[in-house]
Amino acid sequence: MQVFTTTKAREKLSDIVNYVRFKNRPIAIGRRNKIEVIIIKYPEQFNKKIDDITHFNAGSGAFDFLADEPDVYSLNDGSAYIH
Repeated sequence: MQVFTTTKAREKLSDIVNYVRFKNRPIAIGRRNKIEVIIIKYPEQFNKKIDDITHFNAGSGAFDFLADEPDVYSLNDGSAYIH
């Protein structure tokens, strides 16, 4: 993940926003070698029933590895628990 100082981020804010938006890659901003914030793309399909941290994880790429995982569950797997 790219890290910018706050000074550099102010200078390049438009470029940073476009990078995050179009590349869907997060960018960190901080001071004195310490990350203070992370900018992520706003989800295209925002679900109000899902909490902010889940949206953050999805937007940050935290779940990207799942795209390569096989589907091991089906919709029927939870049917025994539905009453």
